Order: sequence, then C-alpha cells, then structure tokens
Amino acid sequence: MKKQLLSLFAILVAFSFSSCGEDEPEGIKTGGQKPDVDITDEEDEPYDFKIPTYQDDYASIAGWNNHDKWNLANVHDPSVAYYDGYYYMYGTDASYGNEHEKAPRGKHFQGKRSKDLVNWEWVPGPLNDAPAWVVTKLNEIRESMNLDPIEKQNISFGFWAPVVRRISVDGQVKLRMYYSIVIDNYIKSGKRISEPFDGSWSERAFIGVCESTDPANGNWKDLGFVTCSSSDKGKDFSRARNNSWADAYFFYNAIDPTYIVTPEGDHYLIHGSWHSGFALLKIDPSTGKPDHELGLPYADNAEALQARYGKRVATRIPTGKSYCRWQGSEAPEVIYKDGYYYLFMAYDGLDVPYNTRVARSRNIDGPYVDIRGVDITTGGDCFPIVTHPYKFSRGYGWVGISHMCAFQNRSGEWFYMSQGRLPQNVGGNAYSNAIMMGHVRRLVWCPSSPNNLDDLWPIALPERYAHYESNKPITADELVGTWEHINLGYNFEKQDQAEALVLEADGTMKGALTGKWSFDAEKKYLTLGNVVVCVERELDWESSPREVTIVYAGTEKSINKTYWGKKID
Repeated sequence: MKKQLLSLFAILVAFSFSSCGEDEPEGIKTGGQKPDVDITDEEDEPYDFKIPTYQDDYASIAGWNNHDKWNLANVHDPSVAYYDGYYYMYGTDASYGNEHEKAPRGKHFQGKRSKDLVNWEWVPGPLNDAPAWVVTKLNEIRESMNLDPIEKQNISFGFWAPVVRRISVDGQVKLRMYYSIVIDNYIKSGKRISEPFDGSWSERAFIGVCESTDPANGNWKDLGFVTCSSSDKGKDFSRARNNSWADAYFFYNAIDPTYIVTPEGDHYLIHGSWHSGFALLKIDPSTGKPDHELGLPYADNAEALQARYGKRVATRIPTGKSYCRWQGSEAPEVIYKDGYYYLFMAYDGLDVPYNTRVARSRNIDGPYVDIRGVDITTGGDCFPIVTHPYKFSRGYGWVGISHMCAFQNRSGEWFYMSQGRLPQNVGGNAYSNAIMMGHVRRLVWCPSSPNNLDDLWPIALPERYAHYESNKPITADELVGTWEHINLGYNFEKQDQAEALVLEADGTMKGALTGKWSFDAEKKYLTLGNVVVCVERELDWESSPREVTIVYAGTEKSINKTYWGKKID
C-alpha cells in the first residue's frame, strides 16, 4: 500500500510541476531517570523564544534551489537521534515534485538537523546509489529459486523508512542507521511492475545498516545486508490477476525498521508492514547484523520461517493459523520507559487516514497489550489513538499524521515526530495532499482512568512544539473559558472536527462535553467528566497570527478515542 501510494504521489506531483556524553542510544530510557542524549560535555545554550514563521503550505519554495528554506518541509517517515550537539533526522525518499532527487550528494535518506527541534537545516543522506550488495543478495535468492538474475540497470529501487540511533559500541559513540530498499520488479520475469503483469507477486524489500561519526558531512560506512522480506509459502510466488492481497506471497515485509537496546544491553530490530505483522530480530551489538544465520528467506510454513526470520510480536487482524496477509498496520516504533516497552504503529493508508496507536509489554518479545488489555500479539485493533487526522476551526487541519518516531530531548522529555499532510485541494492545489510537513509534538503520559492515575499512556499533544518554555504555573482560573474540543476517534479517511467547549467558573461544562470538570494544578491533570487529560502550554500553529495558548490531551481506557483541546479565548 505504501509502495502504491508513494508511486502515485510521485506521478501526480511531478505532473503538477511540469504543468505549472551518555552511552545509550537515543530514544531508549533505561531507568526512567536520565535522558539518553549526550549531556556530559555540553551546556544548554540560552534560548530566545521566537514564534516560528515558516509556512505549512510550502509549494512556493518546493524547488530544490530553495531547499535551504525548507525547514521541516518534505518530511516523510522521520527518525531522530541526538549526536554531537544536534538532533539529526532522516526519512523516506519523498518530496513534493520529487525535488529531493536533484540533491548533488547524499541523495537517499536525506536528513535535517536542529538544535531546538523547531528550526532545521538540510544534511546529506548516507547513500548516493543502491549498494552493490542489494543486487548481489537479490540474485543469490533468485538463483536459489531457479530464477534468472536481474541486472542492476533493470531494477526499480525504492528507498524507505530508515531508523537512526546514537549508540556506543566498543567504546566509540556513533550513529547507526537501518534503512529499507524495496525492489519493484516481478518475481517471475524480473520485469518492472510498470510493465505488463506476469502472474507473480513483486520482489522483496531489503534492510541494510550503515554507521557514521560525521553525519553533518554525509560520511557513512555501509555495513551491508541485515534481513529481507520472507515467505512461508516456499517458492509459490504465483498470483492471479485479481487475487486478493490477503493471499500475498510474503509473510514479513522487510521495511520500516525500529531499533532498541534493552536495559540488559540486548539489541533488537522490529520491522514489518501491511503483511502478517511485525517481526522481532535479535542483533549482534558489534556488527549490527542478526545474531544468527538467517538462511534462505522462504519456508514451507510460518513456524519454520519465524524460527529464523524473527518472532511475530504484533498483528492487527486476529489470525490463528490462517495468517492474514494484508492489513493496514505498519511502521513500528519501540521505546522503553519505566518497566514497559511501548510499541507504536501506523494504521491505514498514508495519504489521508494514517493514524497512530500504541501498545505495551513488560518484555521485548511480548505479549503486547493495549490500554483495554487486548493482546495485539495475536491480533486486534489497538487503542489508545495517539494521533489522527484532525481540524480545528482555523486553518485546513492535517491528515496522514503517522509513521512516527519517539525520542527524548536533553532534558528527558519525550517527543513524537511524524509527517503531516495537507488535505486535498487546499488553496485550489489539486496535489496539496502531497505536501508533507514534519510535525514535532510533545508526548504527555496520561492516566488510563480517574481510578488509576499511575497507569500512564503516551498521547501526542494537539499542537506542534515551538520550544516555548514558561515557569508560570497553569491555574484553574486560566482554564475557565472557551475551548475547541476534538473527540479524536477512529474516523476512516475523515478529519475529526473541533467543537466548542466551555469550562464554567462553577466547575461545570457545556457544549462538546457536559458534566463537571476539576483541575489538579500540581500534576497538571484536568478531569473532564470521566476522562483525565494532561494540560500544557504550546503554540497555536493554526491561528494567524500564531500565538501561545493552553492545550490538553488524554484518554480513558473504555472510550476508544482521545480528547484533544485548545483554549481559544
């Protein structure tokens, strides 16, 4: 699905242009007491808060000659790690009008870096071309299947969804990146999928690894093959023209890796997209490769395949032995906090309905359960909703808000970053849905119910992070007045719309919610009826001019939705 949508966006948008210190990895918190960024040799620089002025609709500066003005424009499937004084972010090869292809170097998995998570500058990616090992490995597999090799010049490559972490291996601190390279050729004939259908499924994806101690200049060392898409159907890659995606050839799709180091020092990769679920693969810390020989990427049954290519730790659709092949779940991201592994995932297609969910486990290999106690290791829709397409009264709102990364800043606060797409036909632009702005939001850790205030779950705030800092406490008196409230629920291919909510001085509510409200100023917990939400100061990015306001986010384990709110008076 991602492959098809990215190709479609590339075609449409191209047409529109032609016609008009610490030694632990970033993002891993081992004890809940310290941030996993290098704070030993640096001091915080004074920060002069300024309201960001760059525009969300960047079509007028989308050309490569303006790439130094892009800031967070053209961000897709981001991953962030802190290294040598900067937050480095890398993502999928995607841009409005495919302008990223004009980069003079570091063309693939291009990045950005920032000191404040608000203002970002371009940095080159690790690759200028597909590494030679991809073609070699592909044709080794094809030979084992009695298939003809495919020459490099005839291969259609896609460069997707890297994950980057700051690690320390053998005493050296560096960035390690796992990346995905997809082969868009038919298995049977080796022809590109743009050519006539040949009765087979398309070829596999590969995950590789590279490392750097000089990411600012795009100097990376490629270490080669890690894993690839794998099948439990042996060599039976046949496909009828109208065959259901539910009978796809691959069991695991080797894209969208996430990477974690456990408190015990074990390294793991989790990956997967749209097929049978997410695979957990143990990694050798020194080499960055699997800690065992994978063998050929096909077997006669799922159990034999999982023994070599990784245990399945999550799936969306309950399956038992049938192993559903096609489900709207991808892009796992895993972090560790206070005794739990939190597994985030993206649901549905990336153009409009993309939304983010999260589950957790005491163990890296599961079982992962959601806020209601549903075990998603064996299948089931997951709650809470972390983000979802939405619209406040001002502005066009956002869609396609998912495929996220989670990371900590130098103060230990947790952040969420993803793409956000403009809705279709914004400003009369038929291709506005291909405008991808990077969204950085703070994560707040919210109680699952008023009766269990210590059971905390991560929810993204409704407004993006602007590095606004204030020591002024939020008081109950400040909360009295008019808000915009969104019931952030699952609403396929539609934006959740804001409604007016009034918090009265007498502790009652009217409008979008009714009943009583109360506020715990010490914990910054606002109770709205039976739901506890977390309150923070953030910038109202939708308003014009932009201004600082108060926002909230939270959920309750039985409502299958999240509350988002913003004070507007």
